[in-house]
Amino acid sequence: MATHGTRGRSGGRPTLEEVAARAGVGRGTVSRVINGSPRVSDATRAAVEAAVAELGYVPNTAARALAANRTDAIALVVPEPETRFFAEPYFSDILKGVGAELADTEMQLLLIFAGSDKERRRLAQYLAAHRVDGVLLVSVHADDPLPDLLSQLEIPAVISGPRSAAESLTSVDSDNYGGARSAVEHLMSRGRTRIAHITGRLDVYGAQRRVDGYRDALRDAGHPVDDLLIEPGDFTEEGGHRAMRSLLSRCPDLDAVFAASDVTAAGARQVLREAGRRIPDDVALVGYDDSAIARHMDPPLTSVRQPIEEMGRRMIDLLLTEIADRRPAMSRGLERPQMVLATELVTRASS
Repeated sequence: MATHGTRGRSGGRPTLEEVAARAGVGRGTVSRVINGSPRVSDATRAAVEAAVAELGYVPNTAARALAANRTDAIALVVPEPETRFFAEPYFSDILKGVGAELADTEMQLLLIFAGSDKERRRLAQYLAAHRVDGVLLVSVHADDPLPDLLSQLEIPAVISGPRSAAESLTSVDSDNYGGARSAVEHLMSRGRTRIAHITGRLDVYGAQRRVDGYRDALRDAGHPVDDLLIEPGDFTEEGGHRAMRSLLSRCPDLDAVFAASDVTAAGARQVLREAGRRIPDDVALVGYDDSAIARHMDPPLTSVRQPIEEMGRRMIDLLLTEIADRRPAMSRGLERPQMVLATELVTRASS
């Protein structure tokens, strides 16, 4: 009587052929079951899975990947300095969603920073060698050459937010326009009339859409749009400092501020306090992201919640679909999905 366990007939690791013999099927059928093919009957799948369990068969993932011309690796590329990645909750939340969705797969996740010219050149060489099956790009700027490089190399890719309304790559984003509108409409409902906006980096399409939402909310309510109340920022705390100082010196009568991120709002709050402005009595303050920063600020910050972890999950779903199809959507003549997730205003004491 045969002894069940992790040893095959030869005394080594069980082979695919031994699994096939035990299940009474062909080698190709075993391979299809292991690779999750739907072209197998339930009875056959059960027989193969039972044989795998009885023999203790462990698939050779490296050999499978080599045979399929795959690496079983995905790169999460951040074209920003490492300091920004670790300072802003947006990136860690994206990473959390991506990691959670990959947990049940055999894919490895590589985190790659490409904030400098040297790092970008090194990344270009790495990608040209096709060492990953797909790429997730976060925080993409309008002039970033990486998306076009990925298209040229025909590497499946998904970005967190389109570069423009005519984005050619698959993207996942939140409703930046609607989120900004809800923030400004909330401030107007509280009687605020001199509402300033500290923008994000304006070479980021999402930041442009937030400016559009800010402007349209004011116009639709019959309020004039005063460009003196719009100050460029860069999503950072220091950017919030600089922008708030400029706004106070230029428009000391402002009574509300909508910041393009919670981190920026934290910088603005510090300057307002130094200037003796009470929040929300003198100046109401609204951020964007609804990160832990918003909840722990004093006073707690009203913020536009975007489902960042969910964005990471959706990005992986779309990327794995492209990888499974083995070719990017554009090379198949298909239109790339542009997914937009809803936002929600979370009201707290700052407004």
